[in-house]
Amino acid sequence: MEAAIVGAIALILIIVMPLVLSSFRLELLHRYLALAIAALGIDLIWGYTGMLSLGHGVFFALGGYAIAMHLKLQFPANASSQLPNFMTLYGINELPWFWQPFHSFPFTLLAVFLIPALLAGILGYLVFRNRIRGVYFSILTQATTIIFFNFFNGQQELINGTNGLTNFNTLLGFPVNDAKTQYGFYILTVVLLAGAYALCRGLTSGRFGRLLIAIRDDESRVRFSGYNPTGFKALVFAISGALAGISGAMFTLRSGIISPEAMAIDFSIAMVIWVAVGGRGTLVGAILGAVLVNASKSLFSEQFADIWLFFQGALFLFVVMVLPNGIVGWLRQSSGEFVRRVIRHPRYVITYPSLEEDPEVQGERENLEPRS
Repeated sequence: MEAAIVGAIALILIIVMPLVLSSFRLELLHRYLALAIAALGIDLIWGYTGMLSLGHGVFFALGGYAIAMHLKLQFPANASSQLPNFMTLYGINELPWFWQPFHSFPFTLLAVFLIPALLAGILGYLVFRNRIRGVYFSILTQATTIIFFNFFNGQQELINGTNGLTNFNTLLGFPVNDAKTQYGFYILTVVLLAGAYALCRGLTSGRFGRLLIAIRDDESRVRFSGYNPTGFKALVFAISGALAGISGAMFTLRSGIISPEAMAIDFSIAMVIWVAVGGRGTLVGAILGAVLVNASKSLFSEQFADIWLFFQGALFLFVVMVLPNGIVGWLRQSSGEFVRRVIRHPRYVITYPSLEEDPEVQGERENLEPRS
């Protein structure tokens, strides 16, 4: 049933949306869906495993740089130089060694998700092996973002520093900025988003998913049960990094630029906000939050150019104070309460203190009271 719903939504996005949206709005939707892939990775590690990462912009940017480096090496047949144009400006006469493998498109495809996954996996293993978690883990990921941001900003000659990589021409012979090519990228983004959702749903279901939730809720008890959470957390963190890399690559193909700004702290925090607004631990909420938050950002900035940040801030405050479980969490709770009222079913016992509200407990208590 769920697979059919996901397939139907994907078909609507691919077939219906291009017919009802203008080219500009479809371009924005394309960007939002690409960002939603990274949001799924955040929800996987934060919502289900309890690891709040404030540095996923690094993995996002690495995926974007991987595809951008391949695009910058696509030269016309009559090109006078086989170097990216910015290198000649800085007096570089030979292509650096780490650029060489990106001549290969298959290598680039692997690099888009393997480089972020390897970095996340190695970093995660080193951190989790030392049992660093909670706010300390969040601070460490944020520090990683600062390091990479400053490093990439300083590499002016090798990767164009603060300016980033832009002005892409062709990919596999197809003009990148052509409308048909961009529609192909849009379809690919929708397919990858559906695949990412299926992957995350599979990981969070069954025994593996229950183990992730157990790590989130009580990691010490998981250790006492005979499991070593280090490997599981490093694996999930690596998968989340890979999803962020794929997201960065697809976003770069649409936006036409990747720069160190993608590694800025505020962008990594924004990813967390998307998931919080949509509802963490739901997967659907991650996608919904990424689309709604970015769409509201575009709408508010268009209609209220001078004060749009106040509207967006008010939206975040409303969600945090009124909808702490996010939009999807609220919908699930309110819909369940509505159904229970219709069928007159008693409220479910969720936590131990709620035993006081259990009708069976109240009935037993009345039977035990002495009769006069």
